[in-house]
Amino acid sequence: MKRVLTVQDVSCLGKCSLTIALPVISALGSETVILPTAVLSTHTMFKNFTCLDLSDQLGPITEHWKSEGVRFDAIYTGYLGTAEQIDMMKKLFSDFRGDGTVVFVDPVMADNGKLYPAFDLAYAKKNSELCACADIIVPNITEAAFMTDMPYREEYGEDYIKEMLSRLAELGAKISVLTGVSLSAGKTGVMGFDKETGEYYVYQNDRVPASYHGTGDLFSSACVGCIMRGIDWRDAMRIAADYTARTIEITLQNPAKPWYGVDFEKTLPELIKTAEQAS
Repeated sequence: MKRVLTVQDVSCLGKCSLTIALPVISALGSETVILPTAVLSTHTMFKNFTCLDLSDQLGPITEHWKSEGVRFDAIYTGYLGTAEQIDMMKKLFSDFRGDGTVVFVDPVMADNGKLYPAFDLAYAKKNSELCACADIIVPNITEAAFMTDMPYREEYGEDYIKEMLSRLAELGAKISVLTGVSLSAGKTGVMGFDKETGEYYVYQNDRVPASYHGTGDLFSSACVGCIMRGIDWRDAMRIAADYTARTIEITLQNPAKPWYGVDFEKTLPELIKTAEQAS
């Protein structure tokens, strides 16, 4: 069985970060080890949430793992709250990266043309250092714009996306994938670039007219889980994009009208079946 380490915060209530990564990657057949960077009472869409930073625990935890000879087939980082934690992740990659270890970075920090309130441009540049250490990176267009010094655009063509992917590749990752790419009306999806082969990959599906917290985490977790099953990264991105869209559709049908996360629990069996067929 493959073993995946995922490093991000945990919200006690709310569907995002570790509360998505742990069940999704586990359901896809990998042992999932967690390294929580912070504990929140709820995710940040709620008011008056509490937050306990766990930076001081990351070193002791990982040193214990080193003493036990722990190894990982993949390391997947999501939301990291501080530049200090990014430096810790760079050391973690160095300490635990073995032959064949896949380092997957989702540089969660921005969307819709703006950085999240807790972050500044220095933090964005720090994320580019983390991406330089990765095998696969999956920023959205806003995050990529900040890391590559390109202007953010609401409207764009394929040439803009290709230039952005080229600049991302210069950071150092083998495979760069942009999420939330819309190349025609009513469509959205991903576009990726393999630096070693020079090949681009595009996948578009129908845009679902809704937005929920945690869907980026759902996409990334499904990607990692599929890749650990031996599925090619292109197929993994396609499966993850379709799964995320399907989950949003199912959530929209919920009469309770959940606003703080998607009903991924209902669609996990479909994801497992699709991954089994693709493996």
